[in-house]
Amino acid sequence: MAKTLFDKVWDSHKVADLPGGGTLLYIDRHLVHEVTSPQAFDGLREKGRPVRRPDLTFATADHNVPTDGRAIDESSLSGKQLAALTRNCEEFGVPLYGYGHERQGIVHIIGPQLGITIPGVTIVCGDSHTSTHGAFGALAFGIGTTEVEHVLATQTLRSSAKPKSLGIRIEGSLGFGVTAKDVILAIIRKLGASGGTGYVVEYYGPAIEKLGMAGRMTICNMSIEMGARAGMIAPDDITFDYIRAEDRPFAPKGADFDAMVASARFLRTEDFSAFDRHEVLEAKDLVPQISWGTNPGMTIDLTGEIPEPRDASEQRALKYMGLKTGDRMTDQAVNTVFIGSCTNGRIEDLREAASILKGQHVAAGVRALVVPGSEAVKELAEAEGLDVVFKAAGFEWHRAGCSMCLGMNGDILRPEQRSASTSNRPYEGRQGPGSRTHLVSPITAAATAIKGKFADPREYLS
Repeated sequence: MAKTLFDKVWDSHKVADLPGGGTLLYIDRHLVHEVTSPQAFDGLREKGRPVRRPDLTFATADHNVPTDGRAIDESSLSGKQLAALTRNCEEFGVPLYGYGHERQGIVHIIGPQLGITIPGVTIVCGDSHTSTHGAFGALAFGIGTTEVEHVLATQTLRSSAKPKSLGIRIEGSLGFGVTAKDVILAIIRKLGASGGTGYVVEYYGPAIEKLGMAGRMTICNMSIEMGARAGMIAPDDITFDYIRAEDRPFAPKGADFDAMVASARFLRTEDFSAFDRHEVLEAKDLVPQISWGTNPGMTIDLTGEIPEPRDASEQRALKYMGLKTGDRMTDQAVNTVFIGSCTNGRIEDLREAASILKGQHVAAGVRALVVPGSEAVKELAEAEGLDVVFKAAGFEWHRAGCSMCLGMNGDILRPEQRSASTSNRPYEGRQGPGSRTHLVSPITAAATAIKGKFADPREYLS
């Protein structure tokens, strides 16, 4: 029987079928951060249990760290969470890349960057955007706090019914000024915010094969935004070249690397008829995309008009976002531009945005900030002079963290302020109470900062 990429990784990690249904899966890598782990560690402590595999557990501080350089207030929620993470990691022997550490950063940025993420492994984290790591041919998904404790204690995870498989083929090549962020927004636009519920998605086709790892990670990152359990892309030479880089301390080396590559070459869907469902997107038809509403399924062409609401949720979204049918997004002024997050905080994203901003300046009245996805990304960007470009254009240059993606650390919008954001969720209040978030690519964000209104990046690309 033909197997999908997902089938192969799932089946190779199945420990047992559970009574009453479900599966016990072995977990290869467990990523931990300060927000969803405290109760899990408390549970271990109460039961007198150790962490089963601290050598396969990696912790960092990202969600609630200050990124503007201010000192940690130990009495604040952020300070208490960071202190708890430090205490827990020291007690249980878990390696920690805490605030100020050179390896600190957003958990889904540092996993691939450090070589923790490789093909064919299972990866979990108490964060929904763990699907990012599927870009390497890994099976990666978010888990809840109770499950975090279970993985810490056993290095396994109880899973309910095995998800179905959804193959999405991206035909052709991306056009001028169209990015991976536009691809995934267009997919969610087509399928809807719940269109992937119950599935693990595999993205494939000519457009995917031409993408670098940063673009593939962006696409897998947002799989959860259409309800999918995970997103995956089959590993290839682009994947292996990324892992081969000299600065990935946890990646296999020498004979181990060769063995990984030999094994990973079999990690692909043998027959596309093996998918339970199949969808196709034509890359040649795509233009830059922008979300207009309060979930990523509410997306249109950047140059298009707001459509008629199809249901009560879209009517509510229009009211909340201060928009109406027929409005053009390119007529809408913005208050803030945010470049960062686990979706678009990689060095490649910063390079693309900086290429738009050279010799330009942020429009009057617009706050613009860049938050690198990790301290290593920040250091590399500074070595390349990207920070100089951003600051000369009027952007704030921040330290690594999740920042305005979820507005947990003080980087927030005021009520009814509108942002162009390279993050992943435009939910009500996501970037602060009453905030109005619009998802765009890094180059669209950069163009918007210059114009002060949502702008087509193709106007600024040579």
